[in-house]
Amino acid sequence: LRERHPRALTEAMEGFGVAEAAAAHRVPVLELRAVSNPVGPRDRAAWRIGDALAALTEGFGKLAPVLESWNPHEPVASHQPVTP
Repeated sequence: LRERHPRALTEAMEGFGVAEAAAAHRVPVLELRAVSNPVGPRDRAAWRIGDALAALTEGFGKLAPVLESWNPHEPVASHQPVTP
């Protein structure tokens, strides 16, 4: 990856399929991610999984109240309601 994209700091592919499926079915999707390791040689000993999980927990804690108050049927400037 580093050879093809020398300026890349991180990479992620897992959410792409979910986003594509959601778009195909006109369903909103949100992906919350954290970085556990930089692009480079696969040195699993250097991965910071615990830190990444802690960052996700903190991020979700801040996002949860927003999601709980969100009404998908109420138009917002940056959101278009999903229609069946």
